[in-house]
Amino acid sequence: MRQPSTERYGVVARLLHWSIAALIFTLLALGWYMVGLTYFDRWYNAALSWHRALGLLVLALALTFLLWRQIAPSPPLPATISRAQQVAASAAHHLLFTLMVLIPVTGYLVSTSAGKSIEVFGWFAVPPLIDVNDTLRDLAIKIHFYCAYGTGLLALGHAGAALKHQFIDKDGILSRML
Repeated sequence: MRQPSTERYGVVARLLHWSIAALIFTLLALGWYMVGLTYFDRWYNAALSWHRALGLLVLALALTFLLWRQIAPSPPLPATISRAQQVAASAAHHLLFTLMVLIPVTGYLVSTSAGKSIEVFGWFAVPPLIDVNDTLRDLAIKIHFYCAYGTGLLALGHAGAALKHQFIDKDGILSRML
């Protein structure tokens, strides 16, 4: 697989980035939709099953992306970007990756707290690995909820910053990922 140039991300990084981004916004929309469902709604179980499976897919892709970044590091930011913006970008990326791991892990804890496995698209099941008591489950629910909405806001800020750099600053930041 070709390494990314010093100016652009490689094809693997771009595929992982855009796949994860699409999945995150899909999961946010699905989670928001599910909150309005009752247990007896005919879509409740299907939506929950999809949400769980897609969440585990985000976890797998995020871990793959983190590994890939060790093999093919990100291209450096242009020298025209201030030190403060570089620090902010780095912090935002680190926080996004942290949330891409934390949210699925908390979702996993909630989903397996009753001792049942998570079915992933009917292909395989992910079993509960630890016993989750009510206190841990309640904490995981809160973390999952608040971090999910925080991720949505952070991802929108990330996209907004990329658009600002591309169209106002004209420094080509967005085109590196396209």
